[in-house]
Amino acid sequence: MRAIFAPEHLEDLVRKLAQRLAISITSATVAAVALASPAHAASNPYSAAQACSNDFGGSWASVTGGHQAITAPDGTKVGDVYLMYNSGTGYNCVATLKSVAVGSATGVEAGIRVEGGSWVYASGNFKYYETIQRSAVDKCVMYDGDVLYGTNWEGAGRYSWGNCG
Repeated sequence: MRAIFAPEHLEDLVRKLAQRLAISITSATVAAVALASPAHAASNPYSAAQACSNDFGGSWASVTGGHQAITAPDGTKVGDVYLMYNSGTGYNCVATLKSVAVGSATGVEAGIRVEGGSWVYASGNFKYYETIQRSAVDKCVMYDGDVLYGTNWEGAGRYSWGNCG
């Protein structure tokens, strides 16, 4: 976990950990097979803007400080997490794109926290990406993305307020 959770958010934390455990268990075999594939793994055919548009419609643009690479301790790049913005709706979209096990349904997660609220996550076993969106008109946001790599969740994000407005 990257954020410190207050006791009132303990239920959210337990729910997230239980969901991650379920995803880890169901995708461990697929991940092991995918990681044993040849060195030339498939590249992700989606951009963050395409992922947000596919899931929520509209036009999405990158924001300053809105990209973090997700790297495992062994140096393997396992994905990227992006914060995107739709100026027409005032919504932010977090897109986590996989760089490992691309094309195989394995664990991936996207999270966002809007100023004044709690972290919210979308996660599951997906082939290419996971997205989440929230309205943040006149508020700041933090974002987080995680990819299951083997049996470990690797993540990155921005854990300070940004993209205010």
